[in-house]
Amino acid sequence: MKGQQHILDDKITFKEIVERFRNWIGFFVSKWKTLLFAVIIGAGLGALASVIKKPVYHAETTFVLEESDMGGLNQMSGLASLLGINIGSIGGSSSGIFQGDNIMELYKSDNMLGKTLLSTFNSESLLIDRFIEFNKLSDKWKRKVDLEKMDFSIARERFTVTQDSVVKEISKIIREKLLAVEKPNRKLSIIQVNISSKDEAFAKVFNETLVDNVNSFYFETKTRKTAENVGILQIQSDSVRAVLDDNLVEFAGMADRIPFPNPLLQTATVEGRKKQIDIQAASAVYAEITKNLEIAKVNHRNNSPLIQIIDGPRLPLRMTKIKLLKGIVFGGVIFFFLAIAYLYFRKLYSMHFTGY
Repeated sequence: MKGQQHILDDKITFKEIVERFRNWIGFFVSKWKTLLFAVIIGAGLGALASVIKKPVYHAETTFVLEESDMGGLNQMSGLASLLGINIGSIGGSSSGIFQGDNIMELYKSDNMLGKTLLSTFNSESLLIDRFIEFNKLSDKWKRKVDLEKMDFSIARERFTVTQDSVVKEISKIIREKLLAVEKPNRKLSIIQVNISSKDEAFAKVFNETLVDNVNSFYFETKTRKTAENVGILQIQSDSVRAVLDDNLVEFAGMADRIPFPNPLLQTATVEGRKKQIDIQAASAVYAEITKNLEIAKVNHRNNSPLIQIIDGPRLPLRMTKIKLLKGIVFGGVIFFFLAIAYLYFRKLYSMHFTGY
C-alpha cells in the first residue's frame, strides 16, 4: 500500500502542468528586457552578416550520359555469322565502367580534380593559383607551407611531396564543400555538375574545365578497346594490300617478259600460275580483313559521342546571398531562442543549487 501511495504521489496532474507553464511564462515575461536586448543584438549581427558575407556563385553544367547503342550491331550479327565473322571479337563488349553512378564518382576523384586545378585559368595563372588567391590560403597556411614560393606550372612528375599534398588538400576542399554531382531525376540519364564558389570567374572556368577533362577521359577510356581493334585491323589491311599490289606488279612483269608462252611448254607457265595463286589468296585475305575493319569502325562509331552537353555555365552565374531583411529576422529569432535557453537553464540551476 505504501508503494502504491508513493506512485500516486509522483504523478503530475494537468492542473500542475498548467500552473508550471504559467510560472515559466511569467518568468520569461519578467525578463523581457533581456530578451529584447538579445533580439536587437541578433538582428544587428544578422544585418552585419548579410552585408559582410560575400555572395556564392553557382556554375552548373547539365549533360546526358549516352549509353553505347549496340542494337544496330546486334542486328548485323546474324548476317555477319553467315560470312564467318565474329562481331563480338571485333568490336569488344561495352563496359559499364562509367554507366550510372560510377561516372558521378569519377567527377569527385583526386585525379580529375587535381588535373583541373592544374589547368589554365588565364594566360598568366592556373586555376589552383586563383583558388589560393581568393581564399587567401597563403596567409591561412603560412605556418605549414609557403605557397608563394611554389610553382604549379611545372610538370606534375616534378612536383615535390609538399606540392602534391597541397593539390590533394585543395581537391578535398572542393569535393566536400564546393562540388555537387547529382541526378535531378533518378529515372533519367541526365547528370548535373555544380561548382559553388565566392569567385564567379573561378566557378565558371573550373566547371567547364572539369566537365571537359572528364569528358575526354571518358571518351578515351570507353573507346580505347574499339580504337585499338580498328588500328590493328587497319595495319593488317594496309599490309595485305601492299602484298597484293606487289604480287600484281610481279605477275604483270612476268606477262611482259613472256607475252605469248608456248602452250607445248608447261614449265614456262608455272611461275605465272604460282603468282596467280598468291594473288587469289591475298585477295581473299584482304576482302575478309576489309569486312572486319568496316564492322569494327561501325562499333567504334557506336561508342561515341559519350557525353552530350545540355546546358553550360553562362555569365552572370546564379547567385545566393543573405538578404538584409532575411538576415535581420533570422538573427533576431536565433538570438531570441538562445536567450530563452540561457534563462531557462540559469533558472533551473538556481532552483536546484541555490533554492531560489
